[in-house]
Amino acid sequence: MTNQPLTNVSELICTRISHDIIGNIGAVCNAVELLEEGDMDFLDDIKSILKTSSEVLSARLKFFRMAFGLNNANLENADMVKSTALAYLKTVGARNYPIDLSLKLQDNQFNKIFLLGLMVVADTMVKGGTIAVEQQGNMLLIQTLNAPSLAEDKISAIEDICFGRVENEVAQYAPVFYLKELLRNMQYSVAILKNGSFGLQIKQ
Repeated sequence: MTNQPLTNVSELICTRISHDIIGNIGAVCNAVELLEEGDMDFLDDIKSILKTSSEVLSARLKFFRMAFGLNNANLENADMVKSTALAYLKTVGARNYPIDLSLKLQDNQFNKIFLLGLMVVADTMVKGGTIAVEQQGNMLLIQTLNAPSLAEDKISAIEDICFGRVENEVAQYAPVFYLKELLRNMQYSVAILKNGSFGLQIKQ
């Protein structure tokens, strides 16, 4: 894997996070404006907007803090990591196409890598399915199961990034660039799995 300048990765992460929360922040602002106007005809709608948007923002920010942040003690808590991942998946899967999680981690060494890989794989799932995560010694597998539709263009872009074939970085793929940086520092490698599904194989 080729080296990626850390400052540039940071810029990509900031852009991706901003993109993923701006819609719900805008919804909260709109709801507050309606409250300030004092029209109680929209009170139920306002409550619904505030409830949904606050839940999405909370779930995503907790996930981003774990996946991209530094020195997060919650990464040592397996139950917290799993619940944070599940809450995040609820915010990215469409209501009619939820994304489920099958998680089999033996220890905490892969928790941060798991969260980033989960984000990468979830981005490719168009109509829901399951993300299966399994640790086998020093190897981690993260792949889709029962996913009826995958975004082939995103899979192709992820593969290009993993093997250093991308010249212009796109913030949408910030988790892939950051995952590469972490794995390079840990002297791990990543392989793409494409056997009728999509996944990542991470090992020393």
